[in-house]
Amino acid sequence: MTRLFLIPLIIIALFMAAVLAALILQVSATEIWQAVSSAETLFALRLSLTTSLLAVSLSIVLGVPAAYFLARKNFFGKAVMDAVLDLPLVMTPLVAGVGMLFLFGQQWLGGALAHFGLRLIFSPWGAVVAQTFIAAPILIRSCRSAFEAVDPRYELAAETLGLSSFGVFFLITLPLARQGLLSGAILAWARALGEFGATLMVAGATRFKTTTLPISIYLNISSGELDLALACSWLLLFAGLVLLVALKLVGRTRNHRSPNGGVQL
Repeated sequence: MTRLFLIPLIIIALFMAAVLAALILQVSATEIWQAVSSAETLFALRLSLTTSLLAVSLSIVLGVPAAYFLARKNFFGKAVMDAVLDLPLVMTPLVAGVGMLFLFGQQWLGGALAHFGLRLIFSPWGAVVAQTFIAAPILIRSCRSAFEAVDPRYELAAETLGLSSFGVFFLITLPLARQGLLSGAILAWARALGEFGATLMVAGATRFKTTTLPISIYLNISSGELDLALACSWLLLFAGLVLLVALKLVGRTRNHRSPNGGVQL
């Protein structure tokens, strides 16, 4: 009976392999190398790495404390807060982008931000904001699970020994939850790197200004420049592979430790 379940597995694996083969075998290696080394592709790569790293950094600064608070405190409206934070996980990014387009437009926050010289709409900073909106819930969910796996008794013991609340958090809780936090950061980075819909709506699609790798793929496919589109696709695929390997390594390290962060005996 169990062997029958092998058939769906083979079908899915073949489907995935066929998609990858279609990307790899579409054009020659020489054409792809020329496209990868083109100025447009290199600009898209630099912008994607810059905006996604900024988005993940912002998600960490805001998301880690938020996740810790959700993991340790019960308060009125917590269920509603959970639903709001999880909404970007099920919301179509294009719809999220439309909302941010209005929010940061001149009639809402755009005018106030302009007084400080900050313009988000149709600028690289808009890409950072859009990617943060998409990536932050992923990081919060992963970090919250990591904090919930840490036994609160360790924190209470540290407080009785004289550590302040901040000392307990930075010296006890964070080290014990580090594997889950790192996994969340990697997943959030991968999601930010491949974000398209919300970034397109907020940052726009101006060549050599707001073209991240996904947007560059869209523009080049639309204009019939297949080699450039495939070059950007390969770069995204390679980046995703690197992040996937990093995630597997983190998971392997985590499996050698107990839920409390100690080494299993």
